[in-house]
Amino acid sequence: MLCLVRNRTEAPNMNPKHLLTTLTCTLLATAAATATERLFTYTYEPETLPKGAWEAEQWVTLRAGRNATVGKEDYMRWQFREEIEYGVTDRYQVAAYFNHESVSYDIPGGGSYSHYHQTGVSFENKYLVLNPAENPVGFSIYLEPGWDWAHRKFEFEQKLIFGQRHGDWKWALNLTHETEWEHNYKDVVGEFEATFGLTRQLSSRWAVGFEMRHHAEVEEYETWEGYAFYLGPVVSYRTERWWAALTVMPQIYGANFEGNPDGNSSLDLDGHERLNVRLLFGFDF
Repeated sequence: MLCLVRNRTEAPNMNPKHLLTTLTCTLLATAAATATERLFTYTYEPETLPKGAWEAEQWVTLRAGRNATVGKEDYMRWQFREEIEYGVTDRYQVAAYFNHESVSYDIPGGGSYSHYHQTGVSFENKYLVLNPAENPVGFSIYLEPGWDWAHRKFEFEQKLIFGQRHGDWKWALNLTHETEWEHNYKDVVGEFEATFGLTRQLSSRWAVGFEMRHHAEVEEYETWEGYAFYLGPVVSYRTERWWAALTVMPQIYGANFEGNPDGNSSLDLDGHERLNVRLLFGFDF
């Protein structure tokens, strides 16, 4: 692989493919031993890092496919997160994220939009309440505040994480609530999400399964805007040096409660996309 390192000051015009290549090459070049893998990309598992352990993760998410009716034909939104995790105790881990994204689409009638921008930082707190190795079901509590200074936006996410392994099978369930203070912190949006994943270990390296995701938004906690349901396969691979997981989820069904702004009666293409894809890559150090 030929890895080209670009100056971050060029980011506003950076091609997402070039950015992805640069990030991947950087991680491969610095990967260390004994990675603790994730089997899902949208669904967290209850386990936490051991005390004193560090882990780095790269997130790449593609949200693609709105339509001309909402003024966003050939919509592509690439979201990137660089994360560093640390095990404070055997039950409590913290993490810091740097978030940025690239958005592009065609405007009906002529013209196009393309922009790369930073979307702030986030800080993860995850506490293991019930260890799945010692209880019928594992359970963790997750809190994540985030600040996007460029768009004057603050968000606070709370997550309940359940999961367990049964032989070669493993499942995880997340129930999530998030509040966002947008538009100079004046407008409030509530988000509710449920994700579930089930996977089977095929060998010491490969695991294959599926994930599902249901996401809905409530404006000012008064008006439901819309919801979308996603379902698709997940595959993960691990070595002694690194791990990776990939999920591909098309929107199966969705609706918008504010009429039919996208002209689609079975999908929500105003607040959600036709396709969600996420790749995670991680290593310990």
